[in-house]
This record gives sequence, C-alpha cells and structure tokens, in this order.
Amino acid sequence: MRPGRLFVLLGLCAASGLASAAEIDGAALTAWWGLPFAGMLLSIALMPLLVPEFWHHHFGKVAAGWALAMLLPFAALFGIGSAAQALVHTLLAEYLPFIILLTALFTVSGGIYIRGNLHGSPLTNTTILALGAVLASLMGTTGASMLLIRPLIRANDNRKHTVHVFVFFIFIVSNIGGSLTPLGDPPLFLGFLKGVSFFWTAQYLWPETLFMLASLLVIFYLLDSYWYRREGVLPVDPTPDTTKPFGAEGGVNVVLLGAVVLLVLMSGTWKPGIAFDIAGTPVELQNLVRDVALIGVTLLSLRLTPVSVRRDNQFGWAPMQEVAKLFIGIFITMLPVLAILKAGEAGSFAAVARAVTGPDGQPLPWAYFWFSGMLSSFLDNAPTYLVFFNLAGGDPATLMGPLAATLAAISAGSVFMGANSYIGNAPNFMVKAIVEDRGLRMPSFFGYMAWSFGILVPLFVVLTFIWMR
Repeated sequence: MRPGRLFVLLGLCAASGLASAAEIDGAALTAWWGLPFAGMLLSIALMPLLVPEFWHHHFGKVAAGWALAMLLPFAALFGIGSAAQALVHTLLAEYLPFIILLTALFTVSGGIYIRGNLHGSPLTNTTILALGAVLASLMGTTGASMLLIRPLIRANDNRKHTVHVFVFFIFIVSNIGGSLTPLGDPPLFLGFLKGVSFFWTAQYLWPETLFMLASLLVIFYLLDSYWYRREGVLPVDPTPDTTKPFGAEGGVNVVLLGAVVLLVLMSGTWKPGIAFDIAGTPVELQNLVRDVALIGVTLLSLRLTPVSVRRDNQFGWAPMQEVAKLFIGIFITMLPVLAILKAGEAGSFAAVARAVTGPDGQPLPWAYFWFSGMLSSFLDNAPTYLVFFNLAGGDPATLMGPLAATLAAISAGSVFMGANSYIGNAPNFMVKAIVEDRGLRMPSFFGYMAWSFGILVPLFVVLTFIWMR
C-alpha cells in the first residue's frame, strides 16, 4: 500500500468515532517513545548517503514505516481511540494547515518569474540575501524563500562553488530574517495567537536580529568574494536570459501572495468563537476559512499564471511532494517527544524543566534560549515554542512585562536555531529540495550541520553573553 493511502486509511479509522479518547499524557510515557522520531531523523540524515537510490524512490515508505512504529505500539498500549485521536489532531490541527500554507506559498511564488541577467557577484548575492531578510518578516520565511531561491540559483549558474550561497540563504532568509513579526515564522505567530502583541518581537528582538543578520552578511560577503576571485568568474553570465530586460512576470501572483499574508493574519485576529468537533479535535471557523481560502488561492494561481512563466521558472512539484511525505512522518513521530516535554517535571525529560529554572525559582533566559533553540533544531519549532512558553508560565502579560527577557530568549531560540538543521524549519528542506531538483549539490544532513555549528553556534554564544544573561 502506498504511504499516502495508508495515512488516509488511518485517518478514516480515526474519524469513525473515538472522539472521547484522552489527550496524550506525557507523564505516562518513557523516553523510549522517542525512538521512532530518532529513527526518522537518522533516516533523513544517513539514507541519502548510504542508500541514495533506495531513498530517492522510497523515502515516503520510510516515513510511513516510522510513523507506524510509533502509532501501532501506542494503540496497543493505550487503545485505538487514543492513537486515533492523536492522529486526527495531528492531521487536522497541525499537518494539514502546515502543508496547505506551504503549498499555497510554493505555488504562488513559483508563478513569479524574475527575469533578466542577474550576475551572481558577491555584491549581488549579498544584496539578494539582505532583501530576503527584510521580506522574511513581512511575508514569512517560507514566502521569501520560495520567491527568491530561483532567481538566486539562476544568478549563480556560472559559478562552480555555490554550496555556501544556499547554506547562507537558509540561515538568513529561511530563518533568522523572520524574527521580527508574527508573520515571519510560525513560533511567533503562535505567540501572537496566545496574546503576544504584534509588534512586541520587533521591539525586543531587533538588536539580536540585527547582530545575527549583519554578522552573517559580512561573513558571507567575505567567503563569497574569496571563491569568486579564486574561480575567476566571467564578468558576463553566458546564459540564455542575457538579452532579457530586468523585470518580473506573473504579476497576478504578487496580489495572491498578499492574499496569503492577509489570510494568515486574519486567522489570528478574527475570533468568531465557532468551532467544529471532528473526532475530538476542535477546528475553529477562522482556521477552516483560512485553509479553504488558501486552497482557492493555490488553484487561482495555477489557473491564472501563464504556462510560460512556470516553465521559465522550471517549476515542478517534486520538492513539495518530498516535504509533504517526510514531514508527516516527522509530525507523527515527534508527538510523544513533545508530550513528554509538555509534562515538565512529571515527564521523563524533567531535567529540561529543572535546567531552565534558577535556584530562586526564576527562569534563566540563557537556558531558555539554548534549550528552546536546540530542540527547535530537530523538533518542529512552533510546538517547541509553545512548550517553553507554557513552561515559563504561559501568561502573555507577564512574559511581555517582568519576564520579557525570558520571552525574548524563547522567541530568539525557536526562530534563530531553526537554522541549525534541515528539519528545524520547513523552508530549509524546501530550499534544499529545490536546489537539488536543479541538479546542484547541497550538503548532506550532517554536512549542513557542520556549516551551522561552525558558523551559527559561535555567534549564538556571543549573543548569549550580550543579551541572554
């Protein structure tokens, strides 16, 4: 049975009743329940290196296998009802909204073709990264990444050494650039839904964000200049688009991109108080309207965009399919891990709850920064943010006031350190998939982490000593 059909069948079984099943009790789970998630991560990290041909054709089946390795024992021990409701909640409340938004952004941005001969010099590349950092907080890290990654690929199509270009793109555009507004990154949007004011992150995180972005742009410019001089790149890019005037095609998608941003913002501000119960999972009206409208935006983009625009953009569905299949395995296998973390002192990871609290009972900002950040590097950073938000008390007024340093630490850790691995934030994997789909090389899972730990972690240490004390 194909993985997609398997998940549909499981979802139908869940929806057939069982609405009274209890929420996962993290205090009742041992740390061994994290093994399927660890297996999922190791599969993503090692199988493309050890068995590339098998992985290329069967990664969806591998994701389904690890998901079942969590669901089937869970159903055997805690009942089919609990397992079914956990699956339904993951699909309806987390995975489907996540994948619908990504699909809309992927489709709409793929319908905007920036034409002209952008020459991938160090100055041009640095300018694109800086522009992406600004756009990331306005239209989201996913939107900015999908809009600019294709022009960046074309600009560097006569360069021999491009790995560093796309790695820094993930650092800057796909993660750290989105730290100033709730539109920028999912963790901050969840904080907005919990009551954190819209401009709070811009007010409290701008020094840390400016430090990280300025440092990374300078490092990138120096590194790119080194390779540019060493390669002896031709001053004129010998590609077919040399004679085309600079401009953009597919303008209708700019309007549709604005619609996506407004729909996301609407779902966080419009609160009609209406919800529909589906197998124990409440689906709020504003979220249902958002998701249905986003599907409509996706279909409109496909309908209204000229075929020539997507052809020139080399638009294809393979990157989106890869993200969709792998992330459903990630979402399902990380369920028990997040539940254990949520249990705090009562869970198997009680050491984490103790480590972020000082002897006087007050939260330690530096500890919140590193623990929320390192977990966001491998777990989905949005629910990780919520775990530490609640661990710090969960009251937005207190966190924005007396505990502002703690909320800033949680926000910065969740957003900044999503750049530490390919799975820390969804755009990371999408950028990797798009670059590789063009036949270009990207680092392996551990190879990418060598870049992130070698460049980002030292900057995080400096940031800690300055702002997270």
